[in-house]
Amino acid sequence: MQQTLRQVCAQLELSRRVIQGYENAGLVAPSGRNKYGHLLYDETEVEQIRLIRFYQQLGFQLKEIKSLLDAPTCEKKTALQIQIEKLERQHSQLHELIQQAKTYIAAL
Repeated sequence: MQQTLRQVCAQLELSRRVIQGYENAGLVAPSGRNKYGHLLYDETEVEQIRLIRFYQQLGFQLKEIKSLLDAPTCEKKTALQIQIEKLERQHSQLHELIQQAKTYIAAL
């Protein structure tokens, strides 16, 4: 089933600009237009947009995402594992910073 850009935006809770940015970066393309000229996206494109958003939430840049989308599975796994390690380090650093802030608050 095809959906309009408006429907996709509502479903995925994304703005038009976000999806248009993905289009401009060459990450996704509409599958066609309806009789009113509205862009249409089929389920494949919607899933691609979901995947792109997931990669962005993990901290990948659009350039990196473009490479990942076309990469073999082994390269995707490696990139994801590296990103997870990076996020875990950041998580540890934030946890330590929070503990320091709590100690500082307690000393006030």
